[in-house]
Amino acid sequence: MPLYKNLDGTTPDKGLGDVLKWHFSRPRPERNFVPPQVANDGTRIAGPEPTLTWVGHATWLMRLGGKLIATDPIWSPRVGPIKRTCPPGVALEDVPTPDIVTVSHAHYDHLDIPTLRRIGPSALYVVPRDVGPVLQRAGLTRIVELDWWETHLEGDVAITLVPAQHWSLRLPWDRNRRLWGGFVYQAPQATAYHAGDTAFREEVFSRIAERFPSIDYALLPIGAYEPAWFMQAQHMGPEEAGRAWEILRARVLVAMHWGTFRLTDEPMIEPPERLRTYWTNQGHDPNRLWIFPIGETRPM
Repeated sequence: MPLYKNLDGTTPDKGLGDVLKWHFSRPRPERNFVPPQVANDGTRIAGPEPTLTWVGHATWLMRLGGKLIATDPIWSPRVGPIKRTCPPGVALEDVPTPDIVTVSHAHYDHLDIPTLRRIGPSALYVVPRDVGPVLQRAGLTRIVELDWWETHLEGDVAITLVPAQHWSLRLPWDRNRRLWGGFVYQAPQATAYHAGDTAFREEVFSRIAERFPSIDYALLPIGAYEPAWFMQAQHMGPEEAGRAWEILRARVLVAMHWGTFRLTDEPMIEPPERLRTYWTNQGHDPNRLWIFPIGETRPM
């Protein structure tokens, strides 16, 4: 497999020593944090109208172009040793089997094999280069691998893999041997962009904006940013997500990647609070910022 790098030729360079330094300096974990959530029985998701539902973390259910699309699906109760702070926003059994599943990269909090096995082989799995073999070993065969800027057309939905400023590792020996990225979904009803995991890099978002000048919904990560010395090369903070949205010139910023798993050191409720403050200070229209409770479904 090739060795993949970001657009600027970099990959995060933190090693085992940095991990240990971070581990022994971490604050005590918060206890009893529960993110905002609403009940969802899946009824609206099963309907034909375009909708967007937050299941948690980077997992969304989008109905676009007559297809039900699941992004980075995790319905498992934990990722490794890290438990969910609340159940998934809607039970997998309460929604139709997704037509399309996209996986942004191979990190365990975005590629969850137990969940993919539950979704099963009937879905089409769209993934970055060299991620396909991970799914094949789980018995999944309907797989499309894309390089950056490549597009797959499935019915009325065009899915394009776009760059992200991140990295990849699933096993000790496959560091950066599997590509990572975000996805742009173009359908007659709307265009959505799911950033996956990414640090803030103006070049990345500028190039995406050049190729996709009419993004309606930008699903951007706002959490997992502290300590900055460790995380800044791979994750955005809330203000950086706001700047990314401005560069993308998207209609709506949809916040994700916070509140579901305690991956890093910032207080769990801090990301949306900081993003709302940034939004107000910049004078942006509050209707163009969507911060969902887990389980909410909105029309697109």
